[in-house]
Amino acid sequence: MILAADVFASFREFLGSLTPWDAVYPPGLILFGTWLVRTSWGRKALASSYPRRNNMPLYLPFVLLLGFFGVMPLMMSGVQRVSANLADWQAAALGNLTYSIVAAATVAVSIFLAREHFARRLKGFGLDGRTILRDIPAAFVNLLAVWPLFTVLIVVTIYVSRLFWREYQMQPHEQLQLVSEHPQVLLQISVVVVAVVMAPLVEEVLFRGMFQTAMRVFLGAYWVAETTGFQRSLVAWVAIAITSGLFAVVHADAGHWPVLFVLSLCLGYAYEKSGSLVRPIVIHAMFNGIMVLSTMSQ
Repeated sequence: MILAADVFASFREFLGSLTPWDAVYPPGLILFGTWLVRTSWGRKALASSYPRRNNMPLYLPFVLLLGFFGVMPLMMSGVQRVSANLADWQAAALGNLTYSIVAAATVAVSIFLAREHFARRLKGFGLDGRTILRDIPAAFVNLLAVWPLFTVLIVVTIYVSRLFWREYQMQPHEQLQLVSEHPQVLLQISVVVVAVVMAPLVEEVLFRGMFQTAMRVFLGAYWVAETTGFQRSLVAWVAIAITSGLFAVVHADAGHWPVLFVLSLCLGYAYEKSGSLVRPIVIHAMFNGIMVLSTMSQ
């Protein structure tokens, strides 16, 4: 009876959290179901996808990731000391400005290195302006197809967590919390820039462009020869899964990991399927943008 009550409470909480964005469930389920059928549950989804040719050393993505996620806490610690006498929203805006600067520098360095190490340079990396017009609608379809999974994962995460912690509440992302607590326009602009522009850019360049590419090449070379479509698909999915696990755990709140893992699977699939890094960047920006707009509207 206790478990049944928990399930009912979680479901009731879920119903109470529904927003106009949830109208996407029916078309999303149709798209996802159609994809499962056509790809034999994903087994054939990436059979025609080939790894991006490059001579990038395996350690390079790790260096870039460690550099970004190592420098950022140090910079934020410095910002906290400098902004000790500022109002909370001013300190938060300064922190967002710092994040944007470090992220922009990391993207610039990564793009320079990609240009040097990838065959066909930036086009081989997946940055080609000619693909934008087809990447934007495709990104919307990709995100729409997995959106229902996010809600299911949230409900399951809350339910499982409350089996161990009765008072568990899933906390919003730090940036969303800032938007909900402070109405200042300058802060809200900084949150939008970080969430919709800088975070998608730097995280997709590092995780999808660099790390996932390196994992796929490494696995294809040392784990299984990619001689068949099924093997190519298998290697690609394992590389995507490894990248998604890392992508999830670098985010601080463990309650968000299941959703972030599935989001990353979608991002990694979009990159491998299209060969365009623009597509996962747009998906990531759309996801974050929806979260920010939803919070602002409340």
